Amino acid sequence: MHISDGILEPQWIIFWYIVAIAFIAVGVSQIRQRVKDNPQYLPTLALMGAAVLVISVWHIPVPVTGSSSHPCGTPMAAIIVGPFPVAVISAIALFFQTFVGHGGLTTIGANDFSMGIVGAFTGYGMWVALRKLRVSIFWAAALAGFIGDVFTYVTSAFQLAISLHPESLLHYWGIFLLGYVPTQLPIAIMEFVFTGLVVRYVAEMRPEMMRLHKSVVASTIK
Repeated sequence: MHISDGILEPQWIIFWYIVAIAFIAVGVSQIRQRVKDNPQYLPTLALMGAAVLVISVWHIPVPVTGSSSHPCGTPMAAIIVGPFPVAVISAIALFFQTFVGHGGLTTIGANDFSMGIVGAFTGYGMWVALRKLRVSIFWAAALAGFIGDVFTYVTSAFQLAISLHPESLLHYWGIFLLGYVPTQLPIAIMEFVFTGLVVRYVAEMRPEMMRLHKSVVASTIK
């Protein structure tokens, strides 16, 4: 994901920043309200922010894309603290990762959109749907982690293709996706496993953490 500075065209840098800021604004509003309702939400949010920072800082360069592959952690965080706040903590994590050579300042908007928004919302949506179908916590969370990870890179490939080769969008989208597959598929499987294990552990050992944000699914965790 970590698209570097100098890769995207200026108009797309601006576009992805605008989209990301819209989600971040909603996330900030939700965070303020949830902290007001329950002060325990803030340390849990900070914990998830630290987890996203550590999980996503490990990366494997993908030369054909000018980007890198790595786990996201955002589907797991979205299950526990909600998807909109994850857009906020993901942007913060991406900012600090620029100081260790991952991503770039100009691409935080694009990278946050793919990892902190698409990754979080698709993973969370999968979690909600599967829990409504009474799928077990482990399998619902694991599949959420896998789907969120995969869609993060589907989105990154799209961002690269539409910026660099808009005249052949589908062709280059496919090329960039193929560039990610050898490294990202094993990472997505790894994210499948650790998301399932972490969420199940939290649900069993610290169930109150699963109820810190309002969710019809989170409220069913016993």
